[in-house]
Amino acid sequence: MLTVGIPRVAVTLANPDGASDPEVAALKNRRYLEALERAGATPLPLDERSSAQARRTALAEMDGLLITGGADLDPATYGERSAGSRAPDPGRDALDMEAYGVATARNVPVLGVCRGLQAINAFAGGTLVQHLGEHESAAYPSPNVTRHRLDLISGSRLAIILGEAPDLEVNSYHHQAVTAERLAPGLRVSATAPHAGIGELVEAVEATDPDRWLIGVQCHPERTESSPPVLERLWAAFVAACRDQAVAHRSLTAAHRP
Repeated sequence: MLTVGIPRVAVTLANPDGASDPEVAALKNRRYLEALERAGATPLPLDERSSAQARRTALAEMDGLLITGGADLDPATYGERSAGSRAPDPGRDALDMEAYGVATARNVPVLGVCRGLQAINAFAGGTLVQHLGEHESAAYPSPNVTRHRLDLISGSRLAIILGEAPDLEVNSYHHQAVTAERLAPGLRVSATAPHAGIGELVEAVEATDPDRWLIGVQCHPERTESSPPVLERLWAAFVAACRDQAVAHRSLTAAHRP
């Protein structure tokens, strides 16, 4: 039996069976689950193979949602034709959209990582730069990792979580991005990074509504070997928000029992 204080987090993942190297794909997935477990949550993993019943159950029970990295979103998701996007994953797009819709309707905390940030922006009405250079790394888990500066926006939820940490350097595994002019309504920028061709890329977003816990980050904080230790605070803060959601939900449920 789950303790009331242990939140359950639905996690949308790439299907390893569809990857060129299923073992590496499974490793990538496992890193997300390990991060949640370290922070004190019980993950509820889902991918496109999950049955409709498994999805319904996980999304009904979740105290929070983690949208992880993976293939490019289909540009049709945000109303554009392909202009540099790579092979999309329609099964994953459908899963993420379903999960995000339920999370929004239930107002549970949401954390997006890499593709997850991009999915949040697209689902909320924004668009993406479909291709850019300089921000990709060698395929994980190669030790050859591209890193860049992360500039936190002072006073943002993310900056407060990280203690307004200066001089942050994060890993970078993306060839698509959000920019300020492509940002969705209801979101605000909480961190940026420089890019020679574009100027500034949006490296983190959050909800403009202070009562909604929603953060997306472009880097991969679950890959601890290439992340600053302070990013563990993000996992802790997300799970703490999910825990608050769990306690409130289960207390309300108990109060309505005959």
